[in-house]
Amino acid sequence: MEEALNRWLEATASIRSDVLAALGLVLALGVSGHVLLRKREISVAIGWIGLAWLSPIFGTGLYALFGVNRVSRRARRLRPKPSQQPSDPREPETSIDADLRPLERAGRQITQLPLVAGNAVLLFRNGDEAYPAMLEAIGRATRSVALSSYIFRDDETGRAFCDALAGAKARGAEVRVLIDGIGGGYFDPGAYRRLRRAGVPAGLFMHSALPWRMPFLNLRTHKKLLILDGRTAFTGGINISDANRVSRRPPHPVRDTHFRIDGPVVEQLMMAFGTDWNFVMNEELDGERWFPGIARAGETTARVVTSGPDADIEKIEFVVLAALSCARRSVRLVTPYFLPSEIVLNALALASLRGVTVDVIIPRRSDHRFVDWATRAHLDPLLESGVRIWLDEPPFDHSKVLVVDETWAFVGSANWDTRSFRLNFELNVEIYDAGIARRLDTFMAGKMETRLTKDAITGRSLPERFRDAGARLLLPYL
Repeated sequence: MEEALNRWLEATASIRSDVLAALGLVLALGVSGHVLLRKREISVAIGWIGLAWLSPIFGTGLYALFGVNRVSRRARRLRPKPSQQPSDPREPETSIDADLRPLERAGRQITQLPLVAGNAVLLFRNGDEAYPAMLEAIGRATRSVALSSYIFRDDETGRAFCDALAGAKARGAEVRVLIDGIGGGYFDPGAYRRLRRAGVPAGLFMHSALPWRMPFLNLRTHKKLLILDGRTAFTGGINISDANRVSRRPPHPVRDTHFRIDGPVVEQLMMAFGTDWNFVMNEELDGERWFPGIARAGETTARVVTSGPDADIEKIEFVVLAALSCARRSVRLVTPYFLPSEIVLNALALASLRGVTVDVIIPRRSDHRFVDWATRAHLDPLLESGVRIWLDEPPFDHSKVLVVDETWAFVGSANWDTRSFRLNFELNVEIYDAGIARRLDTFMAGKMETRLTKDAITGRSLPERFRDAGARLLLPYL
């Protein structure tokens, strides 16, 4: 009897092994096929295929969670009004400097949006300047308020915005608020709950505790938008948090840069918000409340560039690459996190090698140590090509600004890292205005006091170099 039982157990184990082997083969083949058809980067494709064959069940699980793009937004196309179209869509506007016309043409092809003249742009530093202007604008809104933020804390600053938004709704304005499902507090979205209690329509972007929704955790909306009556907008890098009120000396201050924009390009900003709102809440925003006729407000020409892991993938990165290739004299940028792809690194290096002065300003210490470690392992090619790296002293600055030849600026929510360029939903604005570009260039020049040398990079101890190189392997997700 015992011998028969042992034979049965052996046979069962053999069958179970054969079934698992067959299952592993099917899973590995399935992942390999999907990767071959969907992944464009060879190194990424090889990594996923290798993991699937080395550990079929574990590798397939990871790929299902983090490797498959399931995002398909019910996006209506950003169609400009006829009044916003250039007189001849095949030619850039005559007001654009001749050196910038190739860049303008590239931006138009990448975004399928026209460059829009007649805008006014104001610059704000930190929440100390931006928040009062934003709250005042909400207080004056009579028809509509649209707000999107990655971080929306339920602190003193957040409560002030909640009260202002509730007040706008009480006055009869249509109010819509979109908060990221992670940045707004995954387990405790206090500001979201406060808004809902006040009757303000609010949505959480890709927020769910359901296991089959967990793959969306890695795809965030990083946009910062406030649009009033469809005519005035605020955008840039500032979240809603006490930490941005630097003059009040919070425990962990965050400096940042934000912009107020008035004029016809606000329609493109409102369309970007409307696309996200429709995706999250299945409600289409339309009509004069949200899209009124907009008169000229200034002399700045601008265009919105959105990017995300859907139909907009890599658009911001492509505009950056176009700008770097068009640079003739100078490239200057500041970013809180600097972990771009090899393609962007090579573009910066090549710009320097052909004689363009390239300055990259990064924090001496950001708010994420792993990012700082990975960044140090990422800089050798730039330093060797003559790119100047500058360390911005604390407190931490969250600004994201690119200026080319002191005539063109690119501002908004996107950091210079793979997460922002490939995974997050981001929004930047092209600004064709030499006056604004020079002001931003001067702002960045004020940060260029401490230069990072190649000796400082090569002089790191061997354990530090191993640590930094190891952190760099997590580049796509940092």
